Amino acid sequence: MQDPPISKVLSTPGHLIGLAARGFARLSEVRLKPLGFGVGHLPVLVALHEKQGQPQRDLASFARIEQPSMAQMLARMERDGLICRTPDPADGRSSLISLTETAQTRLPEACAVLFQGNRDVLDGFTGEEESQLVALLTRLIANLDRIASPE
Repeated sequence: MQDPPISKVLSTPGHLIGLAARGFARLSEVRLKPLGFGVGHLPVLVALHEKQGQPQRDLASFARIEQPSMAQMLARMERDGLICRTPDPADGRSSLISLTETAQTRLPEACAVLFQGNRDVLDGFTGEEESQLVALLTRLIANLDRIASPE
């Protein structure tokens, strides 16, 4: 089977999803900045909203990023007053991370901003199309995880 022409690479799902992801990220960054949040903060904010007092390793796993990147992000979030650390009673070498009151107060507005951004971007999509898109992307991510995970 012969590969398609090189120009077709720009219309592959991988390329188009990358463009969409970067577009969503730019839109979200602009809308979240006034609230003191960044797009990269979202997994940490959601994880800590669900369960305060988590170790860095659990947050890194939840966010699907490496420990060094998580450490840098948490340092910035702490500097910006979004998280606080307390000693882990079970492990004196580590700390447990929680949202500050400031972050907890701003989080609902940040989510509202993001939900509005999604509504804006999906303008003209039916509810069924939106559900189908979410289902397809969820399957795609599962396939990527399966392929990328060591056996």
